Amino acid sequence: MKRFDESYTLLSDMRNDEYFPVFLVDKIEALIKEVIALLESGESELGKVQAALDRMTIGINDLQEEFEENDSEIETAARDSIGETVEYVLKWFDIDIDIETAIAERDW
Repeated sequence: MKRFDESYTLLSDMRNDEYFPVFLVDKIEALIKEVIALLESGESELGKVQAALDRMTIGINDLQEEFEENDSEIETAARDSIGETVEYVLKWFDIDIDIETAIAERDW
């Protein structure tokens, strides 16, 4: 089974921006890591991968209020950081899902 690139920093732009509370970035990272764990298990069936991506994205959607409560929001920089991270993960595991499709459930 292929392991994820340990040298890659998930959500690096969000991590390097004090506007985003670390504990909330950690929550997004945990959701992304659930997808990574599925892919590391060898799963490559696009429907199952997309279902995991949808769960991840809906989980991120659910964090929006918590971001606002902490004087932050999932805005352009966050969207870009999340998108870049998810795109990297998909490319690493050779999953042929377009980033717009991968995070289509987003409302951020």
